[in-house]
Amino acid sequence: MTHTSYAPEDEASPALLRETGPHERILHLIKVAFRGSSRALQSRLRHHGVLYGHWTLLRILWQLDGMTQRQLSEQAGIMESTAFGALQAMEKLGYITRQKLPGNNKQIRIFLTPQGAALRNLIVPLAEETNRIAITGVPDEDLAVTRRSLVAIIENLNVDEMAQAASKEPGQATEKKPEQSGRPPRKKTGAGGQARGETA
Repeated sequence: MTHTSYAPEDEASPALLRETGPHERILHLIKVAFRGSSRALQSRLRHHGVLYGHWTLLRILWQLDGMTQRQLSEQAGIMESTAFGALQAMEKLGYITRQKLPGNNKQIRIFLTPQGAALRNLIVPLAEETNRIAITGVPDEDLAVTRRSLVAIIENLNVDEMAQAASKEPGQATEKKPEQSGRPPRKKTGAGGQARGETA
């Protein structure tokens, strides 16, 4: 039986995945599908001068405007420092404003500008088009099974993440007691060689 050889850069090629798909790890297939969909959407966003990273944050703000930077980064699944850089660029482009709320000068919330809100009507159709292309030729019953399977995978990974976080909480690990030397503790002496706490 002959096997087709593939270069490392072809590991995500459809031809290879058709051959190895039944034996491939499901998370690897999800990663390959995500990368492909991201590239497809990025190319469409680029024609309108919108960065993919900005789309990630905009789509959250379209659902819930006025979030803090930390809330936004958590929702997007990115580091807060990464969100900070992206938000700075989005503010310069006129997509958002950052405002301090009365009575709380430390907390800054992110609000869409009219320009940022208007991008929704331009960008969402691009994402929907990418989705239609991705599922072309896939029967509805297969899509229903895929959705249920992906939701189950997400739930399983969330449970594992919470378990991992709980195992690292302070107080979970047992504290090591100092080793005993077998000798009684030495008394500290004060002036004149008298042990502290003792009376003459």
